[in-house]
Amino acid sequence: MTTTETAPDQTLATLLRIADALERIAPPRRKPADLKAADAFVWQAAGSELVPVPKVNRVALSLLRGVDRVRDTLAENTERFAKGLPANNVLLWGARGMGKSSLVKAVHADTNRRLAKGELPLKLIEIHREDIESLPALMGLLRNDPHRAIVFCDDLSFDSDDTSYKSLKAVLDGGVEGRPENVVFYATSNRRHLLPRDMMDNERSTSINPGEAIEEKVSLSDRFGLWLGFHKCSQDEYLEMINGYAAHFGLAVAPDELRRDALEWSTTRGSRSGRTAWQYIQDLAGRLGKKLEG
Repeated sequence: MTTTETAPDQTLATLLRIADALERIAPPRRKPADLKAADAFVWQAAGSELVPVPKVNRVALSLLRGVDRVRDTLAENTERFAKGLPANNVLLWGARGMGKSSLVKAVHADTNRRLAKGELPLKLIEIHREDIESLPALMGLLRNDPHRAIVFCDDLSFDSDDTSYKSLKAVLDGGVEGRPENVVFYATSNRRHLLPRDMMDNERSTSINPGEAIEEKVSLSDRFGLWLGFHKCSQDEYLEMINGYAAHFGLAVAPDELRRDALEWSTTRGSRSGRTAWQYIQDLAGRLGKKLEG
């Protein structure tokens, strides 16, 4: 066989080897989202995949004390959304440890519990802060799904050199496609405006029109129709949390002893909050040799 006759075969073999190599290094095909698999998911941006969460880490809504007003507002917004009615994106901001993320998870569970028979359950999808730039891909997966979903980001904030907030702005309100009707975005943050003050100050000092620069940064928070503020709790509210937990878990301690012990715990921690109350209850249950179940 001559060289001329073997050249096409060699070319074909080379092309096949190249195709095989490209197939091996290509990213895996995106799996279709199966929102029937669970009521809660975690978004993995690297694989563009929704990972089901069989058991969500949350507390009962009835155990969240000292946040009655914001609880009712969030519950009403969530129930309207679950029933197909207009609802707002929500920013829960304020003091650390006051139950912002716990409230989102508890309201989600309570809303599903109260849905009428035959209604599709509401989904909760957590997206990590570092994956915010992948929001458009997540929205694309959810857009045509019959289920309604809360996309939830815990502890959302942006550093001075971070520009990913622009992706969030576009998805929430300003993109060509806009936010899908079956999706709302809930976020928690210690900052009301999500961006550090030094970032705004830097924009003010370097911009030709400082007012417009600040408006650009503040407008991110404006994409959230509801701002729910969480403030440090009083001593009475803290003790109400303690008493509620103790009663719920059947921790048999004399009221005066429980009060004294709980206040001492908060003093040593230097704070009073829902998180501090829960940490005290865990310590108390451990000392009593009782498991926290239910």
